[in-house]
Amino acid sequence: MPDDRYELPNFGPQTRLVARVAEGVKDDQLDGPTPCPDYAVRHLLGHVVHLTGAFADAGRKRLGPSTDTDPSSSVPDLGEGWREDLPRLLGELAEVWRDPAAWTGETRAGGVELTGDIAGVVALNELVLHGWDLARATGQEYAPDEASLAVSYAMVSATAAESPDARGTMFGPPLPVADDAPLLERVVALSGRDPGWRP
Repeated sequence: MPDDRYELPNFGPQTRLVARVAEGVKDDQLDGPTPCPDYAVRHLLGHVVHLTGAFADAGRKRLGPSTDTDPSSSVPDLGEGWREDLPRLLGELAEVWRDPAAWTGETRAGGVELTGDIAGVVALNELVLHGWDLARATGQEYAPDEASLAVSYAMVSATAAESPDARGTMFGPPLPVADDAPLLERVVALSGRDPGWRP
């Protein structure tokens, strides 16, 4: 857990970026493919809606159905009003994780017990990676802020040498990438995604 000597990660830039990318999704793109093989764009957006609410509840320590549901248990989909709901949920997520208390103690997300600081890192990493998935699937520019990318890189690089069982279902096997590749490409490849993926 970062203490007073360290600045807590700021979700604001990344949540605003994901909101902008989601706003740019056209209705006729919702059934298109994404870098997540089992998800069309609509399923990816449904997953982002769910994880955003779940990690806000995890930060609040408001444990219940949103934090206890394994995201791999079903294919998510979009509800009506998602274009209004997602920006609001992203804003709430950023606000929750501005509170240092969110980064302390024990919580839960996806049915997994986590410390607050690990939950915060996982949540930010999810936004970085799924923001890339969504932008790539819908042909949009995507440039996360350096601080969010650094948090994501620390997480995916720490798991890159682990066995598939230890990595779990969150990431695929890491793909090779040049040491001097842009940081976003390294994050994407280490998460098991092909940085060159196109629909």
